[in-house]
Amino acid sequence: MRIWDLKPEILCRNHLLAEHSELHAIWLIITKNKKGFKNHPEVNRWRGKLKALYLRHDWLVKEMKKRGYSHHSPLEKKFALGRAKQNIFIDSPKKQKIILKRKKCLCQTTI
Repeated sequence: MRIWDLKPEILCRNHLLAEHSELHAIWLIITKNKKGFKNHPEVNRWRGKLKALYLRHDWLVKEMKKRGYSHHSPLEKKFALGRAKQNIFIDSPKKQKIILKRKKCLCQTTI
């Protein structure tokens, strides 16, 4: 489970769509108090920052639409509370680029 702290424009198709799916999972775990992965570090770093997660979702959706993908799963804006910026990282953005580069996918990571 991962939300990248990188521009969605650099993500390959697989990572873009996977992040979108995982973002929805995190959103549901936090907003609906779902049990699955509720103590996962990626979930915990978004607690109190649902506004930032909402904005990340908007950024992902904009990139998905730019690539011609349909989007039919909006988030409930009423839950978009808390900080508007994520300042906690499991891996630094620089390290995230290295992780993506090692995956040898089509992500456009230049370090």
